[in-house]
Order: sequence, then structure tokens, then C-alpha cells
Amino acid sequence: MIKIQYEGKDIPYTLERSRIKNLYIYIKNGEVIVRAPLRLANNYIEEFLNKKSKWIYENLEKSKDKCNKEKKEKIEQKDIERLQKIVEENIYKYSKILGKAPKKVRIRDLKYAWGSCSSNKNISINLKLATKDERAIEYVVLHEMCHLIHMNHSKSFWNLVEKNMPKYKEYKKLLA
Repeated sequence: MIKIQYEGKDIPYTLERSRIKNLYIYIKNGEVIVRAPLRLANNYIEEFLNKKSKWIYENLEKSKDKCNKEKKEKIEQKDIERLQKIVEENIYKYSKILGKAPKKVRIRDLKYAWGSCSSNKNISINLKLATKDERAIEYVVLHEMCHLIHMNHSKSFWNLVEKNMPKYKEYKKLLA
């Protein structure tokens, strides 16, 4: 483990070397990972990291805050039941409006998104939405329902979302 400093604080990082052309800094799960080309000199890497130390420190703190927040957000059964009810109501509502219905709807612990719609017309909704505002949940359901018509994020897709939820951008912000 190698360290850089920012305002007297040590910031440990892991250096990974590989066959790449550029130097990259990643902050993942509260850790700083630096990927560097095989032949890049150590003093150049250290100089670069020292120039970026403020950015690294600030984003590392954000990452730690996010990890701590996620640990605190334990989902209770009543929240899961609320989520199921909101999802079911909105699937029914938008099935009538859009004239399309999913084959299956599942609530799962998704790692990569708030929701997904497969090419088989199955919709998955992220369990973590249980702690979110009802309007944000409705937005995610509508978003995935619109994928039953447009399996992409084209202008037509976003027009359909906006037609059915004019304030969708406002509700999308509630997911942050």
C-alpha cells in the first residue's frame, strides 16, 4: 500500500500496472486504485497523484459517506410491502395507458440499476427503491414500462416517458 498526502492526511492507494496507455484513478468502495502503464516512472505517478490529491481526497470522502449511508439504509419489511404495492399499482396503471404489459415483474436487489427490462419483456425493480419517494418509484416503473415499446434510450423513448410523466426529470433527481 502506497500513500500520498493531502493537508497532512495520508491517503493510501493501490498501484496496478497493466498494458494501458494512460494513468487512471478509481475510487471504489472507499479505496483509491491507480492503474498505470507498465513503463511509467514512479516519480511521474507520484507527481500526478499529488496534483490530484484534493480531487482524490474529496471523492474518497464522498465514497465513504455513500458506503456508510448504504449500510444505514436497512430496508424494513413494511418498506418492502409499500414498494410492492406502489410497483403493482403503477404497472397496472401504465399497462392500461401504454397498451403493453410485462410478462413478469420482480423486485430484486439489483447492483447496477434502479430497474431493468429484458428483451423477454420481464421487468425487474431494485429493492433499494423501498426507501425512496413514491414519485421516484413511479418514474422507475414508467421508465421500464416504456422499454416494452422502445428497447433503447432514443428520443422516441424519452418523448414517451415525458408524455406520460411531464415532471420525470424532477422525480428522477429524487433517486440521487
